[in-house]
Amino acid sequence: MNETTRRVMGAMLAIQRYPWEQGVCAQAMYEAGQENIWVAMAHDAILRQAPDGRLAVTGSNIAVTDPAANGEVCWRAWELTGDAFYRDGAQRMYDYLMHTAPRTPDGVIYHNEISFDPAFTEKQLWVDSAYMAPPFIAVMGNVEEAAAQLRGLFSYLRCPETGVLFHNYDVGSGRFVRRLRWATGNGWALMGVARVAIEAKKRGMLALYEELTAMGNALLDAMLRYQLPDGRFHDIMDDESSFVDGTSSMMMSVYIYRGVLEGWLEQSYLTYAERAYATCSTKADRFGILHEVCGCPHFVSEGTSAEAQAAFIMADAWREKALAL
Repeated sequence: MNETTRRVMGAMLAIQRYPWEQGVCAQAMYEAGQENIWVAMAHDAILRQAPDGRLAVTGSNIAVTDPAANGEVCWRAWELTGDAFYRDGAQRMYDYLMHTAPRTPDGVIYHNEISFDPAFTEKQLWVDSAYMAPPFIAVMGNVEEAAAQLRGLFSYLRCPETGVLFHNYDVGSGRFVRRLRWATGNGWALMGVARVAIEAKKRGMLALYEELTAMGNALLDAMLRYQLPDGRFHDIMDDESSFVDGTSSMMMSVYIYRGVLEGWLEQSYLTYAERAYATCSTKADRFGILHEVCGCPHFVSEGTSAEAQAAFIMADAWREKALAL
């Protein structure tokens, strides 16, 4: 881990977090091998677990899939320590997803319990969910269900003309909420597919592994048609008037580095990831805060975010392994 990444990590740990942010930051620490940090983050995610099982809840319980981003580190903490506190916390989150979380008529888990716009309903599917719930479901051993969730999200959100995913769709009204090719959302989807595919491979489910990697590779190739010369993307990939975003390129790089390591991508793809990594490495200030990324809290303008910090750390961790091949 280089000095830039250490600064990015320090800044990430200082950033205020919602449930999905706690989850992706803890996952970044897990993937970077920072055991003393990700276990502590799992511990607090369970301390803030809602009675219905949703992890790391702060404030009102509106998110359905976001809290599940904390699930894997809780389960891994149980595997590491043998402490039932972590096992039970992960199990409660899993039980919520399987038995309580609202779903579409064909079984896809909704993203939130509410609508943020009076023109729509609470029955919305967001591309973000591809990362939040399916990887955890797979880690808990239900890889088929995780794959079914990804298939469902892709079916609702895929743009038939370009192959990338739109941001969110309202099943209740039958209309898109944000029919935009949001770069960060597609990055979330790539990272989610990668994690489910790897769990399928670990369990010897090779046909499913091949299906998922083909799904991810098709999305990656569709995204790469929009990649800018410096390796990043416009926030709305096909809108050159939108700001240039680094988060999505780091998420894409995570998928590429992991794909090269696992063998589902040729090493030639490293060029795309290396271009993005080189550029984003220059965007961390002296405090470790990454700039020129899709910004919290609304993610519609340039700013800073916990997920940008986490994606950079993940990319750095997998990059080191991929380049060592």
